[in-house]
Amino acid sequence: QVQLVESGGGLVQPGGSLRLSCAASAFNLDYYAIGWFRQAPGKEREGVSCRSARDGSTYYADSVKGRFTISRDDAKTTVYLQMNSLEPEDTAVYYCSVRFRDTCPPGLTPSDMNYWGKGTLVTVSS
Repeated sequence: QVQLVESGGGLVQPGGSLRLSCAASAFNLDYYAIGWFRQAPGKEREGVSCRSARDGSTYYADSVKGRFTISRDDAKTTVYLQMNSLEPEDTAVYYCSVRFRDTCPPGLTPSDMNYWGKGTLVTVSS
C-alpha cells in the first residue's frame, strides 16, 4: 500500500530539538525526491527541506538552514528531519511529501509535489 506516515511531533521548549520520521511505504526513494513541508495556523503551506534522488543533494528553506537536517536511512524507507534550536515560529503541522521525479522542486514549491502524508504537529512553546 502506498503511503507516507509521519511521526515524532510534539511539544518542545524554545531551543530544544525534535526528530521527525517519515515512513515511506511502496515508494522507491532511489527514484523519487522526498521532502518536508509545514503549515502554520492561518498560513500557507511552505517548503522546509528536500532530498534529491538523483544525487542525494539536499535543500533547505532559508529560515531553517543550519538548524534542520534531512536524511534517509540505509534501507531507503524512512526519511528524517532533525530539528535543532527550535523557535516558536517553527510551530506548524509538518508534512512529508514525495515528488514523482528525482529532483526537488525549485523553491521547494508545495504544488510541485505529488503525494502527501497526513502530517504531525510540532509545537514550540515555553
